[in-house]
Amino acid sequence: MAATEHFDIAVLGAGPAGAAVAIRAARQGAKVVVFEKAAAGRDKVCGDGLTPRAIGALNDLEIKMSDAHRIDGLRMIANRTERELLWPSTGQFPANGAVWRRKLMDAALIEAAAAAGATIRWETEGLPVMENGRVTGVAAGGIKTAAELTVLATGAQGQAARIVGAERVVDEPFGLAIRTYAQSPRHADRHLEACLTLRDEHGVPVPGYGWMFPAGDGTVNIGVGALSTMKGFKKLNLNKLLAAYRTVVDEPWDLGPNLERPRAWRLPMSAKRRHGVGWLAVGDAAGLINPMNGEGIDYGLESGILAADLFVENAATAPPRYDQIIGERFDSFLRTGRRFSFLVGHPLILRSGLRLAVGTDAIAKITLQVMGNLVDSDSPGRAGRVLAVADKALGLADPLLRRTRARG
Repeated sequence: MAATEHFDIAVLGAGPAGAAVAIRAARQGAKVVVFEKAAAGRDKVCGDGLTPRAIGALNDLEIKMSDAHRIDGLRMIANRTERELLWPSTGQFPANGAVWRRKLMDAALIEAAAAAGATIRWETEGLPVMENGRVTGVAAGGIKTAAELTVLATGAQGQAARIVGAERVVDEPFGLAIRTYAQSPRHADRHLEACLTLRDEHGVPVPGYGWMFPAGDGTVNIGVGALSTMKGFKKLNLNKLLAAYRTVVDEPWDLGPNLERPRAWRLPMSAKRRHGVGWLAVGDAAGLINPMNGEGIDYGLESGILAADLFVENAATAPPRYDQIIGERFDSFLRTGRRFSFLVGHPLILRSGLRLAVGTDAIAKITLQVMGNLVDSDSPGRAGRVLAVADKALGLADPLLRRTRARG
């Protein structure tokens, strides 16, 4: 397969992570091509919620969010306990989030990439070309595109990940989620709502949560997510789980009928590798999803920006430096989250443990930061200290947690 063209960066996937790479790199003069197997205007199934961390990254990319609905905080529900908190004003991130339909957000991002000079190839599935232990570019439609750096921004790991050895770690947890839309007179609510004590149609506790995300356009995004660490996970019926959650929120949100068929997706929470010679993975493809809320848009944007900046600085060292910095920034928190998911996979612990998450105002504020992806290795104050202690404690307990894990 002869190379017919050369780019500095070839990106596989036109979602938030891939678009962030293209925007940032192209604006700094890099020649970028993006391959997306779907057609232009595709709608990626998602919860549509954006954390303050995601808003910060979008601001960094200078993306206009005029059609996004502003969110000022999070309402957390655990059984009969309800706490409504504002996003913290720490200065590290903006004090607001948003609900922005993925079709609109993704379009804004990829349009910004094209405006910066990136080449976008829709309905074209690209795969990494591996030669002598390194990735040298992308094969698409029988043609090879040579590139100094190939970026996997393909979402849940598939064929591209298998080629470079970046598949999900089989023994680590993952998640599944499902969502739909419904009309509600509360569509302009300024708080996301998360029910932490989710139950299936039989009343059995499920490790995960249900959400109501007001979109500000007459509708709400209603969905549920569950972790693979629960007993009977393989038999879990997501449609029935969503229907059971809907009975809980139907009256307080005065919901209309579902506006579309509920759609499900997989949430990878680990990756065997995040980089190699000539390539790196960003966002979901790198397993950068918070196991405690299933959120990854903010990590996708941040990792894409970082990858582009490091390439422009030094193309040869970008992949290993990227992996090092991502590891220093996120690995401790994400590792703690995966271990925590083993813990709440046990029904007895799940029944009693999540009540504590909103039991006091102090604990609820830490839960808010965890649910908002506002905690990482640089987090100051109480949340940072709790993360450090949890990482050590769950690290010691990890062998026991894995031996006694609830089986799917």
